[in-house]
Amino acid sequence: MTDIETKDHGAAARHRSDIYGLLATIYGQEITSNLLGQIKTPQFLGALSVLEVEGIDDLVQKPEAELLEDLAVEYTRLFLGPGKHISPHESVHHQREGGQWGKLWGASTVEVKRFIEATGLSYNEEFKGLPDHISVEFEFMQQLTLREEKAWKEDSGQARACRQVEKRFIEEHLICWVPSFCEKVIKETESPFYCAMAALTLSFIELEIDEMNRNGDGVG
Repeated sequence: MTDIETKDHGAAARHRSDIYGLLATIYGQEITSNLLGQIKTPQFLGALSVLEVEGIDDLVQKPEAELLEDLAVEYTRLFLGPGKHISPHESVHHQREGGQWGKLWGASTVEVKRFIEATGLSYNEEFKGLPDHISVEFEFMQQLTLREEKAWKEDSGQARACRQVEKRFIEEHLICWVPSFCEKVIKETESPFYCAMAALTLSFIELEIDEMNRNGDGVG
């Protein structure tokens, strides 16, 4: 593998890490003014266009204060409740053979916790949520892809090993529930923004699994 190819793979890993990090933030909290500014950049809006994600006119047309208030209300309604809402936790959506699903702290929660801990990563001390929250799983992938980026600079064999860990987590967890979660959000949301973000997430995860399956570990 040439130095140019190694550099390209490292750049691709960093790009994927940035997307996972952005998605982790979007699903982990109400949208802030700073995050909205990142989403409004030509680069991000262009990426949405490439992925044929529509319905984001509000991002550039509605006054920011009004938009942030609307998004805060919709985030609470969609993901927190207290009424009927779409739980952002894998154990609620990942139907398993002979395993618990449809409720918090199911078998998937335990498996995600063990998977994360097996990689040597740990949670921030102030974190009080569940390991299988979608934002945690995306942040985990963000850290794995950062590891991959670093490995491409030092050891291509280690970089490929990182890819295998990523592939396994996507296949055993993300692909098993994130698409259905996104489809529920698209169906239930009253916000063009969250509809667009769910569509982006769905497209990105599908691209991830397709790319990794293409060459076994996803790299040529």
